[in-house]
Amino acid sequence: MPDHGDMTDSYVRVRGAREHNLRQVDVDIPRDALVAFTGVSGSGKSSLAFGTLYAEAQRRYFESVAPYARRLIHQVGAPKVEDITGLPPAVALEQRRSAPTSRSSLGTVTTLSNTLRMLFSRAGDYPEGAAERLDSDAFSPNTTAGACPECHGLGTVHHVTEASLVPDPALSLRDGAIAAWPGAWQGKNLRDILATLGHDIDRPWRELPQADREWILFTDEQPVVTVHPVREAGRIQRPYKGQYMSARRYVLHTFADSKSETLRKRVQRFMVSDDCPVCDGRRLRPEALAVTFEGRDIAELAGLPLAALAETLRPAAARTDDADVAAPLARDLVTRIEILTELGLGYLSMDRPAPTLSPGELQRLRLATQLRSGLFGVVYVLDEPSAGLHPADTRALLTVLHRLKDAGNSLFVVEHDMDLVRRADWLVDVGPRAGEHGGRVLHSGPVAGLAQVAESATRRFLFDSGEYPRHREPREPTGLLRLEGITLHNLRALDAEFPLGVFTAVTGVSGSGKSTLVTRVLADAVTGHLGAGPEDDEETGARPTAELAAAKGLAAVDRLVRVDQKPIGRTPRSNLATYTGLFDTVRKVFAATDAARARGYTAGRFSFNVTGGRCETCQGEGFVAVELLFLPGTYAPCTACHGARYNPGTLEITYRDRTIADVLAMTVDTAADFLADLPAAARSLRTLQDVGLGYLRLGQPATELSGGEAQRIKLATELQRTRRGHTLYLLDEPTTGLHPADTEVLLRQLHGLVDAGHTVVVVEHDMGVVAGADHVIDLGPGGGAAGGRIVAAGTPAEVAAAAGSRTAPYLARRRARPEPS
Repeated sequence: MPDHGDMTDSYVRVRGAREHNLRQVDVDIPRDALVAFTGVSGSGKSSLAFGTLYAEAQRRYFESVAPYARRLIHQVGAPKVEDITGLPPAVALEQRRSAPTSRSSLGTVTTLSNTLRMLFSRAGDYPEGAAERLDSDAFSPNTTAGACPECHGLGTVHHVTEASLVPDPALSLRDGAIAAWPGAWQGKNLRDILATLGHDIDRPWRELPQADREWILFTDEQPVVTVHPVREAGRIQRPYKGQYMSARRYVLHTFADSKSETLRKRVQRFMVSDDCPVCDGRRLRPEALAVTFEGRDIAELAGLPLAALAETLRPAAARTDDADVAAPLARDLVTRIEILTELGLGYLSMDRPAPTLSPGELQRLRLATQLRSGLFGVVYVLDEPSAGLHPADTRALLTVLHRLKDAGNSLFVVEHDMDLVRRADWLVDVGPRAGEHGGRVLHSGPVAGLAQVAESATRRFLFDSGEYPRHREPREPTGLLRLEGITLHNLRALDAEFPLGVFTAVTGVSGSGKSTLVTRVLADAVTGHLGAGPEDDEETGARPTAELAAAKGLAAVDRLVRVDQKPIGRTPRSNLATYTGLFDTVRKVFAATDAARARGYTAGRFSFNVTGGRCETCQGEGFVAVELLFLPGTYAPCTACHGARYNPGTLEITYRDRTIADVLAMTVDTAADFLADLPAAARSLRTLQDVGLGYLRLGQPATELSGGEAQRIKLATELQRTRRGHTLYLLDEPTTGLHPADTEVLLRQLHGLVDAGHTVVVVEHDMGVVAGADHVIDLGPGGGAAGGRIVAAGTPAEVAAAAGSRTAPYLARRRARPEPS
């Protein structure tokens, strides 16, 4: 039996790793080093770093934890590996979204808010006459002691108005004037109840008496009447008893009590949100807001950018009086904030809601917390820490990583940024391709050694002089879309021009306003022009809209497509096949077989989401939850269907000797050959291959897909559709999570869209992508309040030569490289 605690040599030695697509991998990796794991998407690098090394370290740690405590901690499961020796304890910093509650903030994620509350509690300036000092909980809006009694710590109060409930007063009640009511109510319930009560439902809303309008919208009465519906289209409807509910009562009741997040978001569109009149949006009780430090209350300090907050606290931190209770607390805050500023996060504020932070920002916040933890002898396993970072910020990240290493730790980093990989001490390259064509360690050694590995997809981008092919001459625009007087977040009275018919890259350091300009302002302007309202934020509901003085050139855009990295589904029932519509074709093919027709099976029989064809033991999920006494629950393959998801009757139907479960288990590449004679399926599969997703299984759950994979699935779904008119494609950092080889594949598709006459606008940090664009808009010069301005705009050559642009030197350096051979 090997000694798992043996640390006599300086290597972690892995033998027989078989997690996911790994093929009996044996590899030796040095400790106390910065080790980069590279390879194309789906090659197996994450399976080695996270699925094997981190999972085994966690498993060993949990062996020392009491069984009851294990149940309370999320576990990744035991890896498929024969043996690992020399493995220290591990900490994983993955790319993942934060908790969905808007009460979680940057301050709570980093625990900075705890120290700030203690500072106010123990060293704050209390108003004259205050009876006693408040406990630190009194400065938290998430506690009963601190939350404003009016808004319960939310900072906003919600109400409705006639304008919010009736957006078009020219409509009659019959035509749906009260937009807040559900569609079914409009048709046969509330409308008919109002008619029975004597209200004119065919008169334009604005012509109804004011007293009637107010009663219909705002009454708390709920009269019950017998309704005799008017005959419509020759149909006779029977009388029924109906109870009236005003529009206000319905909206507020649904928002407060509904368990359906979809319903709550729907009614929120008809509500008006204002700052709480008691706390002015500051979320706290008046007693807490009366306490100040350096002349500001806690809400004001929490709302400052971190860099400004550090400057405000620096005088207190510099005090040397041992009796001064503020000095050590202020020093702790300043020191921790300086680390965050080094990582390019100085533009964020402590009260920034956690759901609005990007996965890259969250990972850097956790990285800064680890730097202050004082741990040593630990393996930190990081998932693409450079994600969302401008090249100017990557240098600071590298400095922080080396500080962790110098403190006596090992860093295992899954990374695609070749500049960061070049600075690693050791390189583990996995491949050569994805899925079943990957899973081998092609090189484990010093970075320079990869130059001799011809089959590595990473080698060309790491050592050759260039990366992505670039357009020699930028395309000429076919038109211009101009937005004037933009005001939102850190954009102040900004004018921006987007040329049409070309590929535009929007650049700038983190927090400079790129995503606000593209995915909020530009997207909402075009959406409004096309007749739809702005989308709400998925996590936080309604969001503020931009002030816009004018928008010109929108008439040239016929369609808008937004391709983001949000999941294609939140449960294992959603997968690649269902999202793209491919599964509809597959189910119809199985239903059309002679055996299925003889049994009367329809396409619905071959869905694992409905009763009939699915396995009822696992409800079509393929696995069942296993509850263990004093241990965390786990999942096991269903004993009835053995993971197939269908019942025996359904699995007796085959198409070309394969069951529906067999098809779902196929990769895109395999299915492309198997379904080549079905035009609809072949087109869908071909577009998935074109964006580099041939390695994914058709039935792979959405919960297993990365943000980059989800984004490419969405793009492939769009590419397979027939495109008419002029389409504007907006993408937010589309290369996040992509190996340079995958980025090449993606860029071919995006440039193909432009060649077909459409417009593509991307928010991007990859200088290789920016160098190949037709037009560049660079925001900055800094983040937060120091950003929000267009510092340069023009061709890549023009922006590369722009003075005052933090992007310019990196773009110039990238353009100076010759084309790859």
